[in-house]
Amino acid sequence: MADLDAIFEQIKKYNRIIIHRHQRPDPDAIGSQVGLASILRASFPYKEVAVVGKEIPGFNWIGQMDDVDSSEYDGALVIVTDTANAPRIDDRRFNNGDELIKIDHHPNDEPYGDLMWVDDQASSCSELIYGFYQHFAKELTMTKEAATALYAGIIGDTGRFLYPATTPKTMLVAGALMAAGADAAAISQRENEISLPLARLSAYVYEHLTITDSGAGSVLLTDEVLNQFGLTEAGTSAVVSLPGRIKDVVAWAIYVQQEDGGFRVRLRSKGPVINELAKRHHGGGHPLASGARANDEAEMKQIMQELDELTTQFSKGEF
Repeated sequence: MADLDAIFEQIKKYNRIIIHRHQRPDPDAIGSQVGLASILRASFPYKEVAVVGKEIPGFNWIGQMDDVDSSEYDGALVIVTDTANAPRIDDRRFNNGDELIKIDHHPNDEPYGDLMWVDDQASSCSELIYGFYQHFAKELTMTKEAATALYAGIIGDTGRFLYPATTPKTMLVAGALMAAGADAAAISQRENEISLPLARLSAYVYEHLTITDSGAGSVLLTDEVLNQFGLTEAGTSAVVSLPGRIKDVVAWAIYVQQEDGGFRVRLRSKGPVINELAKRHHGGGHPLASGARANDEAEMKQIMQELDELTTQFSKGEF
């Protein structure tokens, strides 16, 4: 595992830096990527710093992506934020630079890159980026744009400080970002807002959620359901946390049908560790927030059986 000094030396060495993040980004992916870029641009005005990946209109208020020609990777430093596994990196040119750095807060089950900084105790990758700035504050410049992006990332991954990953350090970082110009109320409002179609999908999730006696919840979102509300899979992220608001739900799975007939599985938990379950089904992630894949309905049933076993053990105090 690389130390911060080694990463900073690489940043100072290269005049062209290209920053990637994961596919299907959330606020932390965009926030850590855009926040780091803004800090580096302000600190080193002579360097070319770009952010790449699929443009997500719903996150344009955090930051927009740059158009980077493939030739620009020659002689460039590439940094990937908030991405545990190389196959999930958005824009497959990430390996085309001279050096590759991984900065992440997920369990380091798949190391990649020439240098890595991974801290799975951090609430978010955005918290790590602030820590990087703080460590080199004498040489780096914090901007209002960076503060806004990093704050957005932190509250995205902590559920506005609701999830257990929130620590005293997280709150100190959030306060520092507010002092640097992040409008906490405005950012929280942006992340709390949903469209009318999403509101109607939320009602569908609550109406069709099944809950076992042990507190394992599940709901299936088929193409037919999403079409009914005029939504795509990208719009389902806003409903992932909803089952957790129900007192009787201990852990839950949201299944989203894929074009190939399989199902994307979004797993969440209030206590039972679920990332080992996710690993057994083509996925992984955090102990209480993971993703997996079910190839067919039989595997969906298997996942629910395993999730029910976990919640049963948890209710008996066997963890």
